[in-house]
Amino acid sequence: MAKKKTTRKTVRKTKKKSTVRGGVVSKQRDKETIGKIESLASSVAKSGLAQREPKIEIPIRSVNNMKYNPKKRILEMGSSTQQRELFNAGQARKFMQMLLVSKGCKELIQAEKTLSLRGMYYMALHTIEGTSEKTFNEQSESDTILEDLEVSIDGLREELHVFAKKRGTMVGNITVIDNGDEIDCRRMGTGGYAIPSICEPSVIQFKNCDADFILHVEKDTVWSRFNEDRFWETHNCILTEGSGQPPRGVRRLLHRMHKELGIPVYCLLDCDPWGHYIYSVIKQGSINLAFESQRMAIPDAKFIGIRAEDYDRCKLTSDVKIALNDRDITRAKQIMDYPWFAEKRPWKKEIKTMLGNGFKMEVESLITKDISYVSEVYVPQRLKDGDFLD
Repeated sequence: MAKKKTTRKTVRKTKKKSTVRGGVVSKQRDKETIGKIESLASSVAKSGLAQREPKIEIPIRSVNNMKYNPKKRILEMGSSTQQRELFNAGQARKFMQMLLVSKGCKELIQAEKTLSLRGMYYMALHTIEGTSEKTFNEQSESDTILEDLEVSIDGLREELHVFAKKRGTMVGNITVIDNGDEIDCRRMGTGGYAIPSICEPSVIQFKNCDADFILHVEKDTVWSRFNEDRFWETHNCILTEGSGQPPRGVRRLLHRMHKELGIPVYCLLDCDPWGHYIYSVIKQGSINLAFESQRMAIPDAKFIGIRAEDYDRCKLTSDVKIALNDRDITRAKQIMDYPWFAEKRPWKKEIKTMLGNGFKMEVESLITKDISYVSEVYVPQRLKDGDFLD
């Protein structure tokens, strides 16, 4: 467990580099992002003026163009790309959608304002003149196009001034400066600090942190139990939750606290393929967003539980068993074959034990022992014993 520490040195360094304002990033980075968008538009215009078919080259975001870097212990995007062509009937719609979203992002940056993903959808939504054709049928289309734009210009959603819905909560021994406002996470009541979608250094800075570790739990229900029991106070830690698979903001904040403050991260997740996958995403990054792993993944994160052997070890009753379905079994086998798990015997044993049991368990199952068993017995004992999966 990490020793107590202050963050004065880190905070001074962060403030020196950052420009806090109403926008997302510094003016210099805004200028660079606008330059990338204009370069993309210019290449399309030049091709048209030269009577060549306009094309946009987009890196492929799929498992086939993803690789695991064993040295860095994170997922990275490969070099494969695809051409999106204006005169291709199957690609023309997405081609024009990408230019619409690019235009919208440029206008946002120039106005020094931000929009939600939903807002960006409406900003680019209209019916094409002389037709009944809409530019987008639903938000999922614009969300995907935005990710295509990110990888195409080698930028990030935050640099494009677009944010997602807040999802995730934090409480504990740390103070954060959020867009100039000082927020003491020791005094957040039952609700906690809502982790924002954009957690870049220009927006969020850290102050007065002496926490020994971060405990990240899967769901708000479990987080509420730990918060109500003042676990973060009695065990000197920071307590976070991501409402299932944590969104970018939560992962980015965890990454920054771990890296900048030197605090270890422990994950308390369900004993099922989805809990295992969430841990994989926190630790190595996600396949779809492999291009962002460098700034989100936490290779040193540890899995504290719940574990397949806990059914017998904690003497739980059959009431907590949730039968594995075919989808669970298939997913578990896929995860076991991930290159970052395949060479780790403890993880292969963990997944094989779960499959052998034929059932999965939620962290909440520990409530059958006692309302506060998870916060007063289970996690403290795992921390004391150093009983983790890596």
